[in-house]
Amino acid sequence: MSAQKNKGSHAENNKVVTGTIITIAGGILWGVSGVCGQYMFQNKGVTAPWLVSVRLVAAGLLMLCYYFLTDREQTLKIWKSKRDRRDVIIYGLLGMMPCQYAYFQTIEWSNAGTATVIQYLGPALIVVWVCFRTRRMPTVQEVTGVILAIMGVFLIATHGNPTTLALSGRALLMGLASAVAVALYTLEPARLQKKYDTPLILAWGMSIGGIALTLISRPWTVTGIQADGEMFTALGFVIVFGTMAGFSLYMTGVKLIGSVKASLYACMEPVSSMILTVLWMKVQFTTPDLIGTLLVIATIIILTIPSKKKRQKR
Repeated sequence: MSAQKNKGSHAENNKVVTGTIITIAGGILWGVSGVCGQYMFQNKGVTAPWLVSVRLVAAGLLMLCYYFLTDREQTLKIWKSKRDRRDVIIYGLLGMMPCQYAYFQTIEWSNAGTATVIQYLGPALIVVWVCFRTRRMPTVQEVTGVILAIMGVFLIATHGNPTTLALSGRALLMGLASAVAVALYTLEPARLQKKYDTPLILAWGMSIGGIALTLISRPWTVTGIQADGEMFTALGFVIVFGTMAGFSLYMTGVKLIGSVKASLYACMEPVSSMILTVLWMKVQFTTPDLIGTLLVIATIIILTIPSKKKRQKR
């Protein structure tokens, strides 16, 4: 009996270790992907609409091809229900597409580190929305998290001086839009996730959002792009590692260690993004930038740790 218990404990520990490693890897890949986008914006003449269109269409169709080859019936099942069709289209058009576009447009107008941190205001917005929708008062923990998030973005945007902006107004507004889009992107597919594999929903969302943005932005009309080996390498990383691998690793981590721990370890995204932005893109961050980043990361930690009341229920 003792041997079996030790064996089960060892297997559980391995599961936690594996889940932790791949979740951190997914967050890092997301962070590096944003910096690759900044590199293409600054050095290869690429624009955010062009990059997001190509990224979503390529990643979405590649993932759909995989599902068609492995389980065609399940891949198409989502289109047999009127409500499922509606929800996946809404997710692609109002969740996936604006989330990715706003994020990369903020990078183009500022830098990857700043854009990633501002986007992490999303969880605080989710708390506000959930409290409003369920008509309940927020907990002390939730209020603290929201206040820290606001303070963090305030420091990043103004460096502590409310009369000036440390980044352009359009970058700040687009960054805040990306945070709103993250909230929509997170909340919208909740019902679908109970019926279908999350990567499949992602694949359809990426394809729908990417095709819609392609029709709007018409990336084939963009000129001045320096299409060389370096550009294709960065683009390939964004598509394969930053999108397909990043999302797959993160969602696998959620299955292994749960959404709470996975959300904590995904904080490696803004950390890796800021470090690489400094080392590779030579962007200099000030003390208010760093303090603001720490406050936003603290928000994620506070909001994802179960409250005392929830722990007692368990």
